[in-house]
Amino acid sequence: MPDFSHINTSGNPKMVNVSEKQITQRTAIAKAKIFLGKEVISHFTNNELVTKKGPVFQTSIIAGIQAVKKTSELIPMCHPLMINGVDIDIQILDDDHAEVTCKVSIEGKTGVEMEALTGASVTCLTMYDMCKSISQKMLIQEIKLMEKTGGKSDIKNG
Repeated sequence: MPDFSHINTSGNPKMVNVSEKQITQRTAIAKAKIFLGKEVISHFTNNELVTKKGPVFQTSIIAGIQAVKKTSELIPMCHPLMINGVDIDIQILDDDHAEVTCKVSIEGKTGVEMEALTGASVTCLTMYDMCKSISQKMLIQEIKLMEKTGGKSDIKNG
């Protein structure tokens, strides 16, 4: 059985002790792709859609930022972190798809990959919630870590 950092010697879950780690500048970038469909995207004007619930992209970005800050409340082994910055961008890719990019930065002892992934996910979920009165054929297709810097290793995925 591989060594997992979140399992103790008795085989029980544990939270990793980061007290011996050095504080470093850390960043993570996650992307999520969502199929909105022509029916939803056709309602957008100037890269925004205002529904009865409010502006879709602006509200979704705010929800994503909140999610980043609450990641440790959602994912049990994540450490509560003092986030330095969150930048979320949403781009319409074509007649059917939009892409969310979530960048999180911190000076800390642990990385922010889960925070970036959570932010991108909740941004998409909020778009779904706000547009479901137009169409329920939307599909969150892909959520992936694109880049991580700081800590033991840097990662860059294509």
